[in-house]
Amino acid sequence: MKYRRIAATLAALALPGFAHAHVGLHADGALSGLGHPFSGLDHILAMVAVGFWASTLGGKARWIVPSAFVAVMAVGAIMGIHGLPFPMVEAGIALTVAVLGLLVAFDVKIPIPVAATVVGICALFHGHAHGTELPAIAHAGGYVAGFLAATIALNAIGICLASLRFGKAGQAAMRIAGWVVALAGAALLAG
Repeated sequence: MKYRRIAATLAALALPGFAHAHVGLHADGALSGLGHPFSGLDHILAMVAVGFWASTLGGKARWIVPSAFVAVMAVGAIMGIHGLPFPMVEAGIALTVAVLGLLVAFDVKIPIPVAATVVGICALFHGHAHGTELPAIAHAGGYVAGFLAATIALNAIGICLASLRFGKAGQAAMRIAGWVVALAGAALLAG
């Protein structure tokens, strides 16, 4: 119940960004940033999968793994904003979606530091893409804060979804969802 309230609160905070007709025109960029992760299925799938997988790892991983994703995503965004090159970003994003889907599908259990490293690598690609897409008239700080808040909301949705699993049917649903995400990543990678 606690996780559902957190996810509902974060989702409610994200809604004003969708309702505003001129999201990209705000000088502060926060609303533009808030809406950006929702602009592509690749980002949504990856960020929800991070939260979902972290929840299945259990314990402190529920917070450490998504926090690592958000922190490293900020680093990737700074790289993108400052024009630092990062190879094959779009292919990397598609690959991260596939990898995160497979981690969920196979219910992979690894130590928290390794899991944080895996999602951190994924986050570099997503953060770099967000950073390079900074609207010309947006304030970088507001834009980054906005998409980081949206990322936290998507991670929280994944955590909440994972908490809904019940018995063998829930395990099967989790594996199927993981495969769907992995196949979506493969389709994105194929072009």
